[in-house]
Amino acid sequence: MPYPERVAHIAALAFDGRRFRPEGATVLVEAGSILSVEPGQRPVPEGFAVRRHEDATLLPGLIDTHVHLIADGKDGALGRDPGRSAEEREQVVRESLRAHARAGVTTVRDLGDNHWSVLQRTAAWDEPTVIASGPPITTPGGHCAAMGGEAAGPEQLLAAVDERARRGADLVKIVVSGGAMTPGSDLLSLQYSLEDVALVVKRAADHGLRVATHAHSLDAVQLSIDAGVQNIEHCTCLTSHGVQTPPDLAARLRDNGIHIGPTFGRIPGSRPSAQALEVTRRTGLVPEHRFAQVEKLHREGVLVISGSDGGIHAAKPHGIVALAVAELVAAGIATDDALATATSVSAQACGLERTKGRLAAGADADLLVVQGDPRADIAALTRVLTVVKGGVELSTDAAGR
Repeated sequence: MPYPERVAHIAALAFDGRRFRPEGATVLVEAGSILSVEPGQRPVPEGFAVRRHEDATLLPGLIDTHVHLIADGKDGALGRDPGRSAEEREQVVRESLRAHARAGVTTVRDLGDNHWSVLQRTAAWDEPTVIASGPPITTPGGHCAAMGGEAAGPEQLLAAVDERARRGADLVKIVVSGGAMTPGSDLLSLQYSLEDVALVVKRAADHGLRVATHAHSLDAVQLSIDAGVQNIEHCTCLTSHGVQTPPDLAARLRDNGIHIGPTFGRIPGSRPSAQALEVTRRTGLVPEHRFAQVEKLHREGVLVISGSDGGIHAAKPHGIVALAVAELVAAGIATDDALATATSVSAQACGLERTKGRLAAGADADLLVVQGDPRADIAALTRVLTVVKGGVELSTDAAGR
């Protein structure tokens, strides 16, 4: 890794991870960390190179809290991975990370590894930081079983958590409901009991690990809350009659400090997958229902995070978390709150609130500069000008190599 320079980044508009700073900011970077953040365009101490960002917005590097790095972003991605060699899988992971870096993402949370390939890789300095769960724990033959995380019964579940801790996983993911991308799986069914999931949560806590659940059905969401998990992914609250959000759900999520990841974000104009069409046929679910649901939960104080489910098919390639943020804005969430779901709030969900997702002294110097003002046009978030990882600016070639 090249030694980071002492650099001053000066922008007329900044977002610090929680709010916009319309007066702009001067951010001093040294040895890979943010030394200070001052309002406005301040004089720069001697010895700092100056980078002025005109007609642009300076933000913390984005965090995508739900990706599948082993998936290549084409239709059938998850089903294709089991046939790859270890070398081929590693190449897909590298390409996935480069796509995120090009999009201004400096941290990803991988929630669907295959046989530990993400955890076993050798990290490169110019790639996003990876928080990884390893293979998701699932029932034999259940959703994502091809990733190698099958476990049934207390003994196997405890052994699965212990293995993840031993291999250096940053969290545990367990698949509580079925999923759309696995043939024969039922989104409305429960794969595990309350006792099963509570056992996983307790054992994970013994190792200092958080637990994220995959939960599409309302029953799976309610079970996840009862079991004491820290994060619910999808949180669709599906029933045979579409999305159903009980009146007390927001309070239960909020009061337990649970982060929910609705996995928004898709390429505009892309056709729905066959699996999505089947879900719509069966339950009546349409995107507008989800947008209204998530906006209401956010308004009632639920902690919403942005994860794209990147890589699973052509409508969801890697590097589209900015589109997830845009969908939150379109749903009626204020722009600063929507941006926080991909910066400070996502950092909190990943246990990285002290080092990621903020423009603040002591945080990692992971920065993003985009052209324009996201308050006026959230699409500005996709117009990436500069990406800084650990204080080092990634050139277009470095981010996409």
